[in-house]
Amino acid sequence: MSDIQKTDVIIIGAGPCGLFAVFELGLLDLRCHLVDILDKPGGQCAELYPEKPIYDIPALPICTGQELTDRLMEQIAPFDPVFHYGQMAEALEKLDDGSWLLTTSDGAKLNAPVVVIAAGGGSFVPKRPPLSDLDDFEASGAVQYAVRKRDTLAGKRLVIAGGGDSALDWTVNLVDIAESVTLVHRRDDFRAAPDTVAKMRALVAEGRVTLHIGQLKGLEGTGGKLDNVLVQAAGVEAPDALPADVLIPFYGLTMKLGPIAEFGLNLEENLIPVDTERFETSEPSIFAVGDINHYPGKLKLILSGFHEAALMAHAAYGIIHPDKKIRFQYTTSSSSLQQKLGVA
Repeated sequence: MSDIQKTDVIIIGAGPCGLFAVFELGLLDLRCHLVDILDKPGGQCAELYPEKPIYDIPALPICTGQELTDRLMEQIAPFDPVFHYGQMAEALEKLDDGSWLLTTSDGAKLNAPVVVIAAGGGSFVPKRPPLSDLDDFEASGAVQYAVRKRDTLAGKRLVIAGGGDSALDWTVNLVDIAESVTLVHRRDDFRAAPDTVAKMRALVAEGRVTLHIGQLKGLEGTGGKLDNVLVQAAGVEAPDALPADVLIPFYGLTMKLGPIAEFGLNLEENLIPVDTERFETSEPSIFAVGDINHYPGKLKLILSGFHEAALMAHAAYGIIHPDKKIRFQYTTSSSSLQQKLGVA
């Protein structure tokens, strides 16, 4: 059993809510290990929307998903959390002493009296267009499902497919750096915010964006290098070949709760019901914060998840140290908290 890593709290998910949970738990001297399927922190913010602006973080009028992640990582650095990246929380077992043994997809074994599920909506998998030979183009980066580094698309011929917010947001945001941008949608009607639709149509009128109504039909190229995207318009026999270096289909995401669904927790439509005093699940000492949880009046906002993490941390402390009472302190005035943060 020497390969088991012991800690105070295991956090499943290293998105914003999971990271802020480290901060709130760290203020209470609780050590954390985090498990995330991604190869870096930040969850959806860093993986899917690293350069899209976020406007509703208190005291930050604007920041990108990556900037928010970087600031949270800086904030929790004094508490030395241990990250297990690129791993899925695969199995959870309750031991005789009441603690939990979590096994990851890489075989790592973590043991703690408290588990916090901060897995967002679970694992989000992009919906792939039904095209042949897609694997080779995905492997080369010629087909991408998210814009992770905007600058890598500079000077490229881009075909963006979709009619929602992501497709139109990136059509508008990439037109200044790409060689060309073509937007493909099955009909001339869009689900995106009206203001963004108006901006897109203005760019089309100016000749800076090409709007093509039709369905993706195929890809042309060899060795993973994309030459053309084939688009079939309604009522036309042959598809049009649109010159392209990169295809970015924004067809939405499929949510997969994954092994968490097998943990024996009560679920409601792939969400985990919790109480609003402790944010504890149906299983004592397992908590859920952020988009993964559900309760009456729930708002899927990052700031809501931060609030949930703070209350969860105090409840977790009571489980880990049942014989101790928390003396509530403010970081502005507590010298002991400031010492933990390295600012005293």
